[in-house]
Amino acid sequence: MTRPQLAEFMRRMEPGSVAIIPAAREVTRSHDTEYRFRQDSDFYYLTGFREPDALAVVAPGREKPFTLFVRPRDREKEIWNGRRAGVEGAKEAYGADEAFPVEEFEAKLTELLDGARHLYYRLGNGHAELDQTLIRQLARMRTMGRKGVRPPQAVIDPGVLIHEMRLIKSADEIKLMRRSADIAAEAHREAMASARPGMREYELDALIEYVFRRNGSAAPAYNSIVGSGANATILHYVDNDAELKDGDLLLIDAGAEYEGFASDITRTFPVSGRFTDAQRDIYQLVLDCQEECIRMIRPGVTLDEMHQRSVEILTEGMVRLGLLKGEVPKLVEEEQYKKFYMHRLGHYLGMDVHDAGAYHLDGQPRPVEPGIVMTVEPGLYIAEDAEAIPDQYRGIGVRIEDDVLVTAEGFEVLTDKAPKQVEEIEALMAR
Repeated sequence: MTRPQLAEFMRRMEPGSVAIIPAAREVTRSHDTEYRFRQDSDFYYLTGFREPDALAVVAPGREKPFTLFVRPRDREKEIWNGRRAGVEGAKEAYGADEAFPVEEFEAKLTELLDGARHLYYRLGNGHAELDQTLIRQLARMRTMGRKGVRPPQAVIDPGVLIHEMRLIKSADEIKLMRRSADIAAEAHREAMASARPGMREYELDALIEYVFRRNGSAAPAYNSIVGSGANATILHYVDNDAELKDGDLLLIDAGAEYEGFASDITRTFPVSGRFTDAQRDIYQLVLDCQEECIRMIRPGVTLDEMHQRSVEILTEGMVRLGLLKGEVPKLVEEEQYKKFYMHRLGHYLGMDVHDAGAYHLDGQPRPVEPGIVMTVEPGLYIAEDAEAIPDQYRGIGVRIEDDVLVTAEGFEVLTDKAPKQVEEIEALMAR
């Protein structure tokens, strides 16, 4: 049975065209060991096939429009490395109309491409050997015109179609994202309940991944950030090896991957269980900003509009707290806020944590629409050596991030089970 995603992709393709979509390959970690395999998002989205080194050929209009080239069954290799679907499994379990051993792909290329109007293939996407194979084959086919061979006349990036499809989530995909969000929220709650002075950041990193795996998540959706004290002011801090100290804030940015879909949550809380006055000043400013920006979400708003509002709110707050000096409009115009707020407000979320889909259409910011899931994550990061600011704010980093679904009526916060109000956090940690 053809997956709905694959059927829709075929409907959107130019008539008479062929698409070649490669699976991910295993990546060496060191010497003869590999990283845990994770399938290419586009390939998995279209096929549901989880094994490496496969190729999908999609040719709508042909008698057999969906072909998979896969690793064949091999008893000895399966004893060492696990079972394979093989050629028969590709047809029986994954709905391929035809399937062949992947070693036969190059020999069948002329047959697959002959007469195709366009070839959908993403050049330069980490498959250099396959790129060269296709380039050689197209060049060879152009010399065979007197034999009636007709190569594709254009190569088109299939991401133009697939990524627009991935941007708008179906009801089934939203259900998976809710589950991913719930798993991540549980991990953040357990981290809050467990954190205490004297622990190391990696202990909480390990706890978070344990909660993920305990709940059926295959892995974190990205390298978790567990940054205490001044480490929270480093946006992509992943060393996660410092000691948690009484009086410090702890920033945790961690999301689970569930059935191919990511969540992405950031929470910031005090190691001691209670915010200091200075920490509360910064935290409440970021929280107020985040909540106002979330309330803006509805069909038709753009991420640019939301980001601009976050800049205004945070700049006003930074002037009030003495982090910036001057008139707010001028400070915004001069981008003075970037001393402490360096990133955008959010991004699309889906199979990838920074998910597929265009942010601009025809050169203009894209309005959001129902079915889009995005993060909303303002933050303030005040370095220990920041100049000309009140001393009590040095070394404080705060980010608050939620995953939000755009609905026809407005929005739904998928990650609302992770506490973020000051009173909620302090009450949870007190218990």
